[in-house]
Amino acid sequence: MASKPRPRTISVYLYIPNIIGYIRVLLNCYAFAICFTNKELFSILYFISFVCDALDGWFARKFNQVSTFGAVLDMVTDRISTACLLVILSQVYRPSFIFLSLLALDIASHWFQMYSTFLVGKSNHKDVKDSTSWLFKLYYGNRMFMGYCCVACELLYITLFLLAKESEKMTDVLLEAAKQSIISSVLLALLLFGWATKQLVNVIQMKTAADLCVLYDINKKHNA
Repeated sequence: MASKPRPRTISVYLYIPNIIGYIRVLLNCYAFAICFTNKELFSILYFISFVCDALDGWFARKFNQVSTFGAVLDMVTDRISTACLLVILSQVYRPSFIFLSLLALDIASHWFQMYSTFLVGKSNHKDVKDSTSWLFKLYYGNRMFMGYCCVACELLYITLFLLAKESEKMTDVLLEAAKQSIISSVLLALLLFGWATKQLVNVIQMKTAADLCVLYDINKKHNA
């Protein structure tokens, strides 16, 4: 009896969205390597990598190249990129605990969400139709709103990095930037609102996912 040929994995690795993912990794590696010697170039490369995060999803849907590997690559790249930037910000601002807490919240909420997604048999961690939180459903259900929150968050971090001086208080930097002009005040307010909304969504996401994990354990015991 002839053995079945092994499925080819190389084709998935070469999907267009996955190639974009590799480019994002390379851009981030170089960006963080020069972050303290060339802040402007770092910010440009980091933001290009962030923009590519939207492009890979578009290409995946356009060419029917959605893959589990691509989804994992995308999320891991997102989380590591943001984590590295938050670590850097924790070194140039005081109190550093603020940025380290944001890092912990970001990783924990997404880890809980991914794990609970697989526990309940969903194929996508953005499937939150059964959630009781209107904000949570709005965030994942409206691409424009989610895009605004994500862009605001990353732009705020980049702005803080560009304005940073060693061991300076973040509040002083933000107040000084807001005093520059009405336009800068409005832009800063928009960034802060989007950032705050994303952090609130992270908290809701972690609590919702934790509840699903607990319910899974309860149901498992009842069915034993």
